[in-house]
Amino acid sequence: MTVTGTGNAPDVVDVVALGESMVTFLPSRPGRLADVPSFHRSIGGAESNVACALAAAGHTTRWVSRVGADGFGDHLVETIGAYGVDVAYVRRDPSRPTGVYFRTAGDRAGDTHEVAYYRAGSAASAMSPAGVDLDAVRAGRVLHLSGITAALSSGCLELMRELTAPHPGRPLISFDVNHRPGLWGDAYGPEVLLDLARGADIVFVGEDEAEEAWGLTGGPTAIRKALPEPEVLVIKQGAEGAVAFSPSRGQSCLPQCLKGLGGTPRGDGGPPARAKPRVGEGGRDGTPQSPGCETPPHPAATAPALKVDVVATTGAGDAFAAGFLSATLRDLPLETRLRHGHLTAAATLTAPGDLATPPPRPLADRLATLDTPAWETLRLGPGWTDADTEAAEEARTP
Repeated sequence: MTVTGTGNAPDVVDVVALGESMVTFLPSRPGRLADVPSFHRSIGGAESNVACALAAAGHTTRWVSRVGADGFGDHLVETIGAYGVDVAYVRRDPSRPTGVYFRTAGDRAGDTHEVAYYRAGSAASAMSPAGVDLDAVRAGRVLHLSGITAALSSGCLELMRELTAPHPGRPLISFDVNHRPGLWGDAYGPEVLLDLARGADIVFVGEDEAEEAWGLTGGPTAIRKALPEPEVLVIKQGAEGAVAFSPSRGQSCLPQCLKGLGGTPRGDGGPPARAKPRVGEGGRDGTPQSPGCETPPHPAATAPALKVDVVATTGAGDAFAAGFLSATLRDLPLETRLRHGHLTAAATLTAPGDLATPPPRPLADRLATLDTPAWETLRLGPGWTDADTEAAEEARTP
């Protein structure tokens, strides 16, 4: 339900997602980009993917961004709005284009996969604290962000720091690390991403991602030691599943974990990384967080990954975040939130493109509460999210 604000304040929604979306061109057949004769137009964007998935699951959502005053911008706004997402606060830029990209068929992994981005100087890269409606951005129960936005420009980085800074009454901040080395180049991306994650309330990060960005090789425990501040830390482990750490489980070992983590400022004149808060300063409203390195942190919940007949992996991480946030908004137990993340990701994994229809809530709720043996033997294939429960049942194989 949307709660209407007072005066000229924007309506309050369940989730606001801020970030760049691009028009995506998917190939008509496998092969090198040089050999593909035609492409199918779609959309792609980590944050808008989350907003669309949550809207399809029955939540009120808003996407805040900038797009060009061009046909591709029209397509993004109309397509995302058609999911039921509020797009009233997307600004049109008459002098900068909407970003686009082309990719080859199949998964992103592998030497043959190609992606050609045309996003430099895009309208979204002009976002800044002065360039978006901050009241609209903060008018959500949850504000979902990702590390991709911080890499787009110095203005975007300034905006991300503004939104993740301690502030009385700020929304719950959800942050997907989304480390993209190609966007950062020689800039200080890993350090910036760690800094932003420390200011968030819910953080999503892949175990392999944490190793690549921060050199953390000790598994979930090492990652939690490096990130004690978030109230909930979700660590994705690929085919193994996911684990979550709850409040007061962490500690700070940052000096040891980040020794040698350097980097130089961005070449576009972006501001230097702000000083990291000392342990005990965290908190979205400045309240202390639990200090110390007295005992190893232990996951509060775990959920094995589902067996899935994968069609494509693009967008699965965004879908996982959407499923987890949907369950969080419903105040479900932590393990159940992880399972809803897996189920929503499975919907995307079993469909082409970045977006897929999430499972109907009654079906997702029933599957999320299966006993452990039933959950571990469940297998999902294309079509399992059909609204017709009988069809969904038939799509599941033992």
